[in-house]
Amino acid sequence: MMTREEAYMELTKYVDNKNLLKHMISTEAVLIRLAKLFDQDPDLWGMAGLLHDIDYEDTKELPEEHSLKGAEILENMGFSEELVYAVKVHNERHGLLRNSLLDKALYATDPMTGLIVAGALIRPDKKLSGVDVPFLRKKFDQKAFAKGANREQILTCSELGLSLEEFLGFGLEAMQGISEALEL
Repeated sequence: MMTREEAYMELTKYVDNKNLLKHMISTEAVLIRLAKLFDQDPDLWGMAGLLHDIDYEDTKELPEEHSLKGAEILENMGFSEELVYAVKVHNERHGLLRNSLLDKALYATDPMTGLIVAGALIRPDKKLSGVDVPFLRKKFDQKAFAKGANREQILTCSELGLSLEEFLGFGLEAMQGISEALEL
């Protein structure tokens, strides 16, 4: 498997949007945290998080192609079948089963990072350090808040054996650990 630095360099050939890159770095951090929790390979899980939206800029007008094209790109780069499949199934439009823990973790984590970022951005200092789980839990129930963060998708954290509060806690902890890179 290529190094994280090599993967990031490849990623920047496909993605220019700074906020999209931050989303992918956030997803990477959360998946690394979850991999450690579940005694899985943090390098594999982190790489899946980092690269899961590699095709987003190319497919944003064709959402039915999103993740299929990304999976193809990653397969051509030589990534494992496990990583490629997790990327492919994070887009629910394809109706593919999420089988592995990685598949389920990436699917649930993807929208959660946006909810956490939105929580930081409404704080006076716009920092993750001012966000906690009770605050996120309260905001989770407000449908007008972070509308793009699919609540049903986040709630699939139960398939990982995690309550919403636990899942938000692990996500927040992971993202606070990279707050400098996220400029939050």
